[in-house]
Amino acid sequence: MHRLVLSSRKHARFCKNGLMELSEEDLRLVNALQISPRISWSDAGEVLGVHATTLASRWERLRGAGAAWTTAHLMGDPKDMCLAMVDIDCEMHLRPDVTSAVARLPEVITVEEAASNRDLTLTVITQDLGQFSTQVLPKLKEIRGLTKYHTALCTRIHTSGYAWRLNVLTKAEQQALKALAGPESANPSAHDAMVLPLPESHLAIIPFLARDGRATAAEIARALGRNPATVQRQLGRVLSSRMLSFRCEIAQQFSGFPITVQWFANVPAGEHEAAATELRAIRNIRFSASTTGRTNFTMIMWLRSLADVMEMELTIQQRIPGVQLVESVVMLNTAKRVGWMLNPDSTATGTVVPPYGELLPAGI
Repeated sequence: MHRLVLSSRKHARFCKNGLMELSEEDLRLVNALQISPRISWSDAGEVLGVHATTLASRWERLRGAGAAWTTAHLMGDPKDMCLAMVDIDCEMHLRPDVTSAVARLPEVITVEEAASNRDLTLTVITQDLGQFSTQVLPKLKEIRGLTKYHTALCTRIHTSGYAWRLNVLTKAEQQALKALAGPESANPSAHDAMVLPLPESHLAIIPFLARDGRATAAEIARALGRNPATVQRQLGRVLSSRMLSFRCEIAQQFSGFPITVQWFANVPAGEHEAAATELRAIRNIRFSASTTGRTNFTMIMWLRSLADVMEMELTIQQRIPGVQLVESVVMLNTAKRVGWMLNPDSTATGTVVPPYGELLPAGI
C-alpha cells in the first residue's frame, strides 16, 4: 500500500522505498479542481501555467494512487431531502463486519470509526424521512453485531465539505478559476438555491458522476447505450439541478490536516446563522449544521494535530457567544467518505457505492 508524503519537488513520483511524493504542483492541481471540479484541462492550464496534457497526466497519476478524486453526491439539503447522522454501537469483535455492512448501503454516504461514546458514526441521505424510517433503519437492524443506534436529523446545512480548500493558489488564480467554473460549482446549500426535480431517465447519470465527477457525456452515453446528444442535454440538466454536491477530495493523511474532530454543541435559538458565519472564517471547517437531538448544532473540522483541539475549542467559544460545547469526538478512521471506500491510510480504494446504482444496466 502506497503512502503519500508532501514534497516541494516539482513532480509527483514514486521513490525507491515505494512512497509517493506529492509535489506543490500536485497540490495546486487539486486546489484548482476543488474550486472548479469539471474545468477543462486547457482552461485549467491557462490559469496554472501548465500544459493541458501535463495536467491530465498528473491527475491520472493522482487518481491511480488514490491520492485525489472528484465525485458528486446527493446534497442532502433538509429543504429537499433527509440527512441523518447516526451513531452506532456494536459488538467489539464484530466491528469490522458491521463497518463493512453499513458501508455497502448506498444511503450511508460516510462511515467513520469514533474514539468515544459510539463505535461508528454514519451520515445517511435519503429522499425523505419516510424512506429513512422504512427502508434504511430496518436494514441497520438486520446487521449482525449492531447493538444500538441513535439518530440526529439535520435541519439546516451551513457548511459542507465541497467548500473546504487547500488554499495553495494565489487569490488571482482562485478568482480566475471561479470565473471559469460551471453551474455544478455553485453553493448547493445556499438559502436561495432551488433543487430542480430530475426525471428518472436522468438519475442513471448520477452513479457515473459519483465515480468520476469529471465524467463526460460521451463516456456516459457509451456506458448507457444512449444517444450522445441526448445525454449531453441530460447531463447539463443534472449539473444545474443543485441536487448534487461536486467536490475534489484529497486523501486526508496527506492534506496537512490528518485529524478529524466533530463537536456537538448547543447554540442559542436564533444565533445559528451567525455562528455558521463565524465558523466559515476558520479554514479548518468541513461541515456545520443545525440538528435535532441531544444537541442542536454540530461542526466537523480537519486539524493538524490533537494539540489543536483545545485551541480550536477556545476559538469557537470566542467567536460564538453563548455556545455550549457538549462533546468532542475524534475520528480514528474513515472507512467511507461521500460514497468512496477508503484504505486505512485514507487513500481511495477505487470502489464507489453510488446512489441510484440500481438504475444502471447490468454489468456496469
